[in-house]
Amino acid sequence: MNNKVKLAILSLFLVSSSVGAASWWDTGKQLLEGATGTSPQSATTAVGDLSVEELTSGLKEALRVGTGNVVSRLGTTDGFLADEQIHIPLPAQIQQAKSLLETVGMGASLTDLETKLNRAAEAATPQAKALFLDAISTMTIDDAKKIYNGPEDAATRYFREKMNGPLGEAMRPVIADSLSQVGAVQVYDGIVSEYKTLPFVPDLKTNLTDYTIEKGMDGIFYYLAREEAAIRQDPAKQTTALLKKLFGH
Repeated sequence: MNNKVKLAILSLFLVSSSVGAASWWDTGKQLLEGATGTSPQSATTAVGDLSVEELTSGLKEALRVGTGNVVSRLGTTDGFLADEQIHIPLPAQIQQAKSLLETVGMGASLTDLETKLNRAAEAATPQAKALFLDAISTMTIDDAKKIYNGPEDAATRYFREKMNGPLGEAMRPVIADSLSQVGAVQVYDGIVSEYKTLPFVPDLKTNLTDYTIEKGMDGIFYYLAREEAAIRQDPAKQTTALLKKLFGH
């Protein structure tokens, strides 16, 4: 079974147009059943007036645009910092000690550290784009079936399962470098040093890189789910002239 057929099946999952989501869904299921047979020819028929090749191109375009939207939104100055939905707060241990640290004049340092954590996530976000495309290329017929039968963010869940480890590793060196370059590590070390001078306090330990990776990935997949929902509702509105041509029927 060639990749074009597999991608065409998923495209029907992502697409809902003016002809009605149910009709696209039913047609997609029929094509899916045909594609699971031994003969590829059974799955290469046109869907409506669109060919499998056109649907494949539409899917690729939709995913490219969706990924680009996420990267451009988050991988820029204030992409995380100014967004209430995905803003990265101070790690929990530091949050718990925040009031105490503020009483000894560390309030500005805490604010500075929080800003730098968000800046590091913004710098690392573009690393996700190529990994999304890799995940698409390995998608199987069984994956498409699960997406058909899954919840409304099923595609996003698929990507998260496929990409979680690789994405974290791709982001790690960027985040580690960024935390160092913007001075987050130095600020954190200063906070910890001051904290240790206080009597009867527990240890204050956190891994800034791991924490920022986790929160950065949460933000990326949060907005990927939003992109998936937008494509389901109206793919033509969200994307390019090609998709308007393909899905604006």
